[in-house]
Formats: sequence, C-alpha cells, structure tokens
Amino acid sequence: MRKGWLAVCLAALVALTAVSCGGQEDPKNLVPHNTKEERVVNMFSSMEKMDPNAENVARTASDLTVAMAEEALDMTMVYRTYTAENYQDKTYDEVCLDRARNNMDDLYLLNPDTILILGAEGLLMDLSGLDSAKNLREIIRTANTVDGKLVAIPQEVVAYGLFVNADMFKQYGLDLPETPDEFLECCRVFQENGIETPIGANRWWLETFVFAQAYADLYNGGNTQAEIAALNSGEAKYSDYMRPGFEFLQTLIDRGYIDAEKAAVSEAIEAERPDFLAGKTPIVMAYWGAANTETAYGKTDFEMQVIGFPSSRGQMPVMPMTGLAVGAEAKHREDAAQALNIMVSDEALRIYSETNRVISPSKNVTVECVPALRPLNDRIEEGIYVLGSNAGMNVEQWGNTCLIVRELLEGASVDACMEAFDQLQNAALGGS
Repeated sequence: MRKGWLAVCLAALVALTAVSCGGQEDPKNLVPHNTKEERVVNMFSSMEKMDPNAENVARTASDLTVAMAEEALDMTMVYRTYTAENYQDKTYDEVCLDRARNNMDDLYLLNPDTILILGAEGLLMDLSGLDSAKNLREIIRTANTVDGKLVAIPQEVVAYGLFVNADMFKQYGLDLPETPDEFLECCRVFQENGIETPIGANRWWLETFVFAQAYADLYNGGNTQAEIAALNSGEAKYSDYMRPGFEFLQTLIDRGYIDAEKAAVSEAIEAERPDFLAGKTPIVMAYWGAANTETAYGKTDFEMQVIGFPSSRGQMPVMPMTGLAVGAEAKHREDAAQALNIMVSDEALRIYSETNRVISPSKNVTVECVPALRPLNDRIEEGIYVLGSNAGMNVEQWGNTCLIVRELLEGASVDACMEAFDQLQNAALGGS
C-alpha cells in the first residue's frame, strides 16, 4: 500500500511539473508502470488473524502452510474470519453457507455438515485432481466425497476418545474398559466407592458414545459401502443403528453415572475439567489436541490415558472431519486450488503435524504422539475407528446426532429420539 501511495504522489508531482514548465516535453517513464497483477486468494475461516502480511508474529501451524503457498505462488492469502459479535446469532456454519452460496470467498474451512450441504448443491470444486490428493488416507476420501467428488481436504484428522485417570482405575483394580458392559461395571465400582458421578460430560460430545456403538460394525466389518448405500436408499434405517448408543446413554443417565441436567448446559471442557484434574472425576471425553494443550488436559498430576469409546469391537476412536474447500464458481478458484495443493502437500502437512502434534491426513506423514495418546493412536494406525461425519451419507451425522442427544439430556425418550432420526431420513429421501 505504501508503494501505491508513493506512486500516486510521484505521478502528481510529474503532472504539476509539466504544467509549470509550459512547452517542455512531458517526461517519459519517470514513474515506471507496474503492469503485474497481484494474485490474491480470499480464505474464510474461524481462525483469527489481523494482518496476513505482519512480520515477526508467531504463526499457527496453518499459517505456516499458508506462508508456503504464498511464497511458492507469489500470491497473498487474505484472511476473512468469523467472529460471533460480527454475526450476532448466526453460527459459523450458517455464515459459511451464505458466503459460499454467494461466491464471497475462494477458500473455506468447513465443518462436516456444511461440506455435505455445499457439496450436494454442486458449490464445491472437485479436488481429486490435485497432486496432493493422491497421498490422502482412504478415511479422508470416504468422509469428504460427495456425489463421487472429493470436495474437501483437512490439514489434520480430528480424533475423539475417552480421557481417563489411569491411577484411579488402578486404585480400584479396574482394567480400562473395552465394551459397553465393562464400561458400566467400571462406573458402578467408582460410584460404590464414593465417586458420585464418574463421567464428566458436556452438551457437545456425548454423541461420541453413540457413534462408537452405532457404526463399529459398519466401518470395521468389511461391508461399509453397501451398508451406507442401504441407508441412503432407505432400505436400512439410521435409527436402527443409533438405538443401542442412545439406550446406553439413557442407562448412564438413569444410574447417575452422568449428570444429565448439568451436561445439558455445560460447554466443552469448561465444566468437567476442574474435577477431572483434581481427581474427583475419572472419565471425560475430548478431542486429540486436548492432550497436547496445557489449557485443556495436557498437564496432569496423574497418569492419563486416552482410549477409544466402548463398542462391540473394543475401544473405538471416533473421527469427525473438517476440511478446506474451494468454491466451484469462486473468482480465484484456480489460484485457490493451487494454494490448497501446497497447503496439503506432504511437506506442508509434515510441518503442520509436527507443530500441532496431530494425525496427518496424508498416509505418508506420521508424527510421534505424547504417551497418553498412544492407545488411541494405535487403534487408528490399525485402521480401527468410526467416522463421526461422512459426506457420503445423505443424513448429516455429527451435528444432527449432537442435537438429538441434547433432547435425550433434556428428558426425551429413546423412542422419541429414534423418531427424530426417522424424520431426518425421510426428509433426505424426499419425504415431507
């Protein structure tokens, strides 16, 4: 901008000189004309960044990959970020939908439900032709493919698990649970020994218990695509898959292992963290990165282990997906696609993963995790997990299940919750 103003001032000076010198010939090329057009990509995300050109500022892992793209392509990434005060009662997802439908940006960081909606509307570019897409884990392709098109690519694989106080389990002679029945037995022993509410819960993440039980066989039984096809056609019912998980949650509530009233109004980590760190609550649930962050659970006075949720197939990680997507009709779509190709290259993802110590979406990039995460990481590396979001399913999973779990917390019956899933499936099939 400073260069631009300097050029304007010099041009004005030239004009004044020409006027004052009367018949003298107008000077040539006093200010060279720059005909090079600046390449700009507009990215909308939830990340805060005041000045993308700022120097000597600590950048996040994502910012480091943006810098790689800027340098390689000689372009500038302009950040446009979501803040609640700017959009008042609109959620991040609602704002993303509006902006993408109106081609207001080029590159978007999207949540699973938004990826499904915009992908189905044909508003996201097919990224399968990118060189970096060839290196993706199959789980990424499965979760972010809509109508045969790979419409989003994440920079990390988010995994949820149970964060447990291993010292308390040892104190009462308990093995870390594998199945729902073993989990219930652990809770019973804790409660009989004076731990009134063994599970610290919040209003966002209890759906992880449901997904682990609902889809353990679907994703690990060797018949994934056929089962999803049956769900999408209406031959199978989502409610039949979901029922065991909801019945399990209802049992946890009925026996007092979860405080439903408290969970229904509690934000993630804020409510359960103090008691977990103080050794009053032996079990909470959270995402992978919380084990790396001291403001969450990255520093405890006891041995913490992060394991999968109980299922018929043992401890089961639950993995929802966010992703970076390019608007199909975006103004700078080709530049945005080139930038994304660099941001999700193996070189960039290695920097991202090592900085944040997270699971990479590339099958070629592995990062040593902290000891607490090894049980969860081992299951994922074995290929044992369920997806909490899958753009190939015609009923959005993560957001809808979260909302219906909240209805259970507020007193709805399991049957009423299953009816809610049936209504969602009916609507997806074109019913009223």
